[in-house]
Amino acid sequence: MRKFFIVLGALLVFFAVIFVFGKSIYSRPGILQVTKNVVIPKGNTEAILKHLQTEHVIGNDFINKIVFQLAAKMTANQGTLHAAEFSFPKNASIHQVLQILRHAKPVQHELTIPEGLTRYQITDLINQAPFLTGHIEVPAEGSILPQTYAYEFGYSRDKLLQRTQVAMQKALDQVWKDRQPIVQVKTPRELLTLASIVEKETALSRERPMIARVFINRLQKEMRLQSDPTVIYALTDGHGKLDRPLLRRDWEVESPYNTYWIAGLPPSPICSPGKAALEAVAHPADGNMLYFVANGTGGHSFSSTLTEHNHNVHTYKEKK
Repeated sequence: MRKFFIVLGALLVFFAVIFVFGKSIYSRPGILQVTKNVVIPKGNTEAILKHLQTEHVIGNDFINKIVFQLAAKMTANQGTLHAAEFSFPKNASIHQVLQILRHAKPVQHELTIPEGLTRYQITDLINQAPFLTGHIEVPAEGSILPQTYAYEFGYSRDKLLQRTQVAMQKALDQVWKDRQPIVQVKTPRELLTLASIVEKETALSRERPMIARVFINRLQKEMRLQSDPTVIYALTDGHGKLDRPLLRRDWEVESPYNTYWIAGLPPSPICSPGKAALEAVAHPADGNMLYFVANGTGGHSFSSTLTEHNHNVHTYKEKK
């Protein structure tokens, strides 16, 4: 009997030492040299462990392997190990790694769609964005809201496109609901189309309501909008920037998008306008301005008569 208790005591001491040693391995800093994003594939605990060892998050030795597997099993009531892209900090311990696999949010990537891009430019942007899956076709012009969108590794490009279009529809619905009623802008689509022209005419937020007012005034007087960006859109078929300066003869191109050639608005937007451009058309500035021209300092000079406008044009040319 005495021998039994001696053996039992020895075993208890042995397992106590193993427990303390294992716990120290479980909690001590790991081998990862720098913070790293790792895509964890679907699979069982052993498959996840092998991937973590390949990515040098967990030590590639027997002790770390046993401690990780035992710890994962003993703490299984804390949650399942998820498959996703996670960020593991430098020297992450096994304890930290398991916490991340169970409770951390996946890494969020971001895609920023700038204001004023055409549908072809946005399509290229989404199709070239990293960590997404699938491929999108060219959507309708103006159907995407420019802003920053977050997504996870493996997210569908088609789903991201749908989110951008839902965002635009919600923004347009809200702007239309809260708008200042304007006879010359009869539908949400007309508001969107005019906002796309305003978006391309200036990058200055303070000028957008003024440019919107110019175009609204011209529509009221049945004057042609004569917007250069619409000519560029007609010449490039909406694919992007013109690779040369715009010429006076370009104003004569026969296109439903050329507002020197047509009266009223084009049949659809010429780009995806941002919220500020939508708001500018919904709440234009007051005034009887009918013309504007670049002033040589990044902005525009506005005028209500052709004489004043010609003077502003002359002044701008002298500055050049």
